[in-house]
Amino acid sequence: MSIKYVMNQHAHTKVSIGNFTLESGDTLQDVELAYERCGPEHAPVVLICHALTGNQHTVGSSESPGWWKGLVGDGCAIDTTAYQVITFNVLGGCHGSTGPTSVNPETQVPYRLNFPKITIRDIVRSQYEALKTLDIHEVHAVVGGSLGGMQTLEWGLLYPKFMKQLYALAATPYLSDYGIAFNHIGARAIQDDPAFLNGNYDKNEQLHGFEIARMAGMVTYRSGKLFQKRFDRHQSESFYDIQSYMNYQGEKIKERFDANSYLYLLEAMNHHDISQSRGTLQEAAAQYQVPLFTVSFEHDLLYPKELIQPFSQLAANSEHLHVQTDYGHDGFLVEFNQWGSWLSHKLNEGAVNQHDN
Repeated sequence: MSIKYVMNQHAHTKVSIGNFTLESGDTLQDVELAYERCGPEHAPVVLICHALTGNQHTVGSSESPGWWKGLVGDGCAIDTTAYQVITFNVLGGCHGSTGPTSVNPETQVPYRLNFPKITIRDIVRSQYEALKTLDIHEVHAVVGGSLGGMQTLEWGLLYPKFMKQLYALAATPYLSDYGIAFNHIGARAIQDDPAFLNGNYDKNEQLHGFEIARMAGMVTYRSGKLFQKRFDRHQSESFYDIQSYMNYQGEKIKERFDANSYLYLLEAMNHHDISQSRGTLQEAAAQYQVPLFTVSFEHDLLYPKELIQPFSQLAANSEHLHVQTDYGHDGFLVEFNQWGSWLSHKLNEGAVNQHDN
């Protein structure tokens, strides 16, 4: 018997969920979510949620590898010969899903800062509607890191029986004051740029404040130990290599991301708190009905083990893994050999148990 594979990996692959009402009460018209979908058509579904400046291209292609290439793919930890993997570009994003760069159907001009405020719960609810539209009514697992991990935690509370497992990597149950502080620096750098024009900038490339926002973020994504090992105060002409690296990262973000989307997603992250309207953190954690697997990474300034592990222990059926790495927060994007086999084992173990039941 032949196995049919679905390989929809292009930015124009979208699903329409119609009008969508946000937590705020505002309604967005004609909402679309761009997505990547690959793997056997009838295999168990693994939903992957991307981070702040990520997109739907988790696997990508040989010409343009996705952001989790090596962790997700044929024969990888999340094996696309055994699982069907779906990733949506988040609501409010800028890679095909409805967001600030989209044309407002009512005005026929881009929303820009007229786009309504969104929350992590809005992002999850929109993906739930998209999955139903795709005729997917349960998934084997939800997996995500950073902003994707925030989504994962909300998935388990908004739709507790929709999945069999949850994997939240480098994500805390609420964003700390430290995280909000760095987000504020980034937001102010963008908003105070004279070229920002209250969100009506002509070209993203003109925003030097966006570069600064990305540089501030990069300081928190990697560890001082990694920077020291990689750059060791080396200079080329009048610049230290670390300065050139930061400049490169600042320029690069403007080529692949929209500043308005960046601001909206920062704000969504700021308000992330799973206990909101659910009582105490302990009471919220008690509502998880499926196994919750959490992962922290050494030197992660924003999402430290000290916040993740105690929270994980509040859930009835949970397991925590702490990964030793010099990468800090970005550990969830690299060094798959250190933690990929653990994830794969738990994922496959859950699939076997599900089949036995």
